[in-house]
Amino acid sequence: MAPVETQTQEKEPNSLKKLWKLYTHVSRDVRRGFIAEWTVTIILLLFATTTMVQAFVIPSASMEDTLLIGDHVLVDKLVYSPSGALSSHLLPYRDIHRGDIIVFRYPENIKEDYVKRAVGVPGDHIKLINKQLILNGHPVHEPYVKHVFGYVDQYRDNFPASPANSALPERARDMLENHVIDGELVVPANCIFAMGDNRDDSSDSRYWGFVPRENIEGTPLVIYWSFDAPGNDLTNGNIGFDHIVDVVTHFFTKTRWSRTFRLIHGYDLK
Repeated sequence: MAPVETQTQEKEPNSLKKLWKLYTHVSRDVRRGFIAEWTVTIILLLFATTTMVQAFVIPSASMEDTLLIGDHVLVDKLVYSPSGALSSHLLPYRDIHRGDIIVFRYPENIKEDYVKRAVGVPGDHIKLINKQLILNGHPVHEPYVKHVFGYVDQYRDNFPASPANSALPERARDMLENHVIDGELVVPANCIFAMGDNRDDSSDSRYWGFVPRENIEGTPLVIYWSFDAPGNDLTNGNIGFDHIVDVVTHFFTKTRWSRTFRLIHGYDLK
C-alpha cells in the first residue's frame, strides 16, 4: 500500500503544477486581450472626438430631471449626419424625431453648445395653454417635464398667444411675426422648435427662435460621469483651481454613482 500512496503523493504536486501553468497561460491571454480591447476603445474615442463621439458637460438646470448640472455625457455626432449612397446602408443615420434630445450650436452664439428636447419638427403646429403642450391640435403627455414654479407666466406658459414680457432677439421676433397662424406656431422647413424639460426655467426656442437644422450636432447617448458641481464651475472655459480641488477632495462623495453609465433616451411625442 505504501508504494501506491507514494505515487499518489508524487502525482498531486505535478498535477497542481500543470494546472497552475495552464491557469497562468490562460489568464495572461485574457488579461492581454482585455488590455488590448480597452486600449483600442480609448484610441477610438480619442480619435473620434470631433467626428463620431464627443464629450459634453451639462452646465444648467434647463433639462432637469432628465439631465442634471454636472452630468458628463457622450454625444453621438453621426446619427443626424447626412447619409451618402453607400454610408446610408452601413451607418444608422436618421432624421430628427419629436422627443429627441439634441445638442446644437446656440443660434445666438454658435460658439456655445446647448442641449434641449426637439418638441416640433417642420410642419408641426405648436402652442402652450397654461403650461400644457398642444401639438398638432392635441394635448401631449410629457412625463419628463418638470415645473418648478406654481404661477403661470403668460408668455412662457401660454405661448405664442401672449405678448413677451421682455425684449426678444431678432430671430425670436421674426418667429412670432412670420410663423404664427391662428394662435399656433408653425415650424418651418429645416428648423426645429426645442424646449427644455425644466419647462419653467429654460432658455429655449420660445425666447430665441427656431434651431436651424444645420446647427444640430448630435444626441447624447450615455452619462459616463455625474459630479455635483455648481454650473459656474462648468461653464468656465479654463478649469478653475477651486473646481480641481473640489473634484479631488470630493470625488467619491459628490459623484452621483447611480447616474454613471446611465443611457439617455428620447421620448416619442405624438
